[in-house]
Amino acid sequence: MPPTAPVSDLTQHLGFWLRMVSNHVSQAFAGKLADQGVTVAEWCLMRALYDREPTAPSRLADAMGMTRGAISKLADRLIAKALIQREASVDDGRAQTLALTPRAVALVPELAALADRNDAEFFQCLTAAERETLERLLKRMVERNRLTATPID
Repeated sequence: MPPTAPVSDLTQHLGFWLRMVSNHVSQAFAGKLADQGVTVAEWCLMRALYDREPTAPSRLADAMGMTRGAISKLADRLIAKALIQREASVDDGRAQTLALTPRAVALVPELAALADRNDAEFFQCLTAAERETLERLLKRMVERNRLTATPID
């Protein structure tokens, strides 16, 4: 039998530690959003719409790095919750646009504050310089690996 290479321990992988932190940060945020009746994916779509005029679902899909089908499913859920509305485009009556409802426009800043508090809770153990370094390194990795999809789960 040929000798086998040593098997590395999980904790020797940087990806393990990234996933550990990411899972805990994300799960805590998901819980905070659930208290408001919104999922992380729904929050991401609402936040993407917050600074935009009514937007075609295809443009949102491109901007968020998601499929049109995923945007459509999220839109349907948010329409059912009266947080976004689907309307005919003013430029082309055959096309549709998505926009936040007034209720959602008021809710997005509250949800953004939850996101800010969630980050503060998890990253308060780092100094400002450490946080800046971590953010810079993560952004560099995103850029170099050409990551574009909005993380929604």
